[in-house]
Amino acid sequence: MKRREFITMIGGAAAVWPIMARAQQAAMPVIGLLGSASPDFMADRLRAFRQGLSETGFDEGRNVRIEYRWSGSRNDQLPVLAADLVRQQVAVIVTLGNTASTLAAKAATASIPIVFRVAANPVEAGIVASLAHPGGNLTGVTTLGVEAGPKQLELLFELIPTATVVGLLVNPTNPTLAETQSRDLQAAAHTLGLQFHVLRASIEADFDPTFASLVRLRAGGLVIGADTFFNSRSELLAALATRHAIPTISPYRDFAAAGGLMSYGGGVATASRQAGVYTGRILKGERPTDLPVQQVTRVELIINLKAAKVLGRNVPNALIGRADEVIE
Repeated sequence: MKRREFITMIGGAAAVWPIMARAQQAAMPVIGLLGSASPDFMADRLRAFRQGLSETGFDEGRNVRIEYRWSGSRNDQLPVLAADLVRQQVAVIVTLGNTASTLAAKAATASIPIVFRVAANPVEAGIVASLAHPGGNLTGVTTLGVEAGPKQLELLFELIPTATVVGLLVNPTNPTLAETQSRDLQAAAHTLGLQFHVLRASIEADFDPTFASLVRLRAGGLVIGADTFFNSRSELLAALATRHAIPTISPYRDFAAAGGLMSYGGGVATASRQAGVYTGRILKGERPTDLPVQQVTRVELIINLKAAKVLGRNVPNALIGRADEVIE
């Protein structure tokens, strides 16, 4: 081979390599993650999600890219953000922990696969046709936080058996979840012979009037609904419950860890990891309709004895014995 021909070939290859690199970069799959909270609050869930992705061979920045869209607890912005991800033509849309975001994604596309993590029963919420055979373009994981609501009320009543009035806090901007929780808790309260009141909050400014209402109603306890907005405000809600001396239970461990009295619900980190696994499997070619909806079967009871002491409540030994974790 002549020297001039060799140099020409090298030069041609140098020109081709950037094109090949751009093609490889363009071929990297993109996940659209639609969140109703903030990246700071979702940090542990995101770590678990990335772990699940990694278990299927995908690592963010190496062979998959993630486009994040956060609504900052404004559920009215979710349809706009979901539509934007559809325009970006992402390979998969992931929603972690909010029924409203999942429904917004479902309304935005019937073709892009969607992997969800929700607290609600996804069949009852109208997300999938069935758990075993989701159908359509959605599948995911449920922590069944909503279905744990009646048990949360029972646990609260076990701690405060003299209570006659209880409240439930729901987010009206997440109506599918709010209506289901209100119905289920109303029935449970009736069985226990309790007066039941539904209170609504969708912004932080609603919290003070809500607790003032509970005091006026002489409520003996409060169940916080399964909603990402409330979970992301666990410290504030725990402080208000303590200030107004209202025994309160939440579906999320974050509440008890932040100084709240009790929590009872499924592990969101476990569910987020499984959502990552499902996302990776879909990126490899599996169809959502062939992946049954997973259920987190382990439900944990967390009791904060320090909070009980501040509230002047003695936690029965039988209840402490059933707790998965006791904070002292």
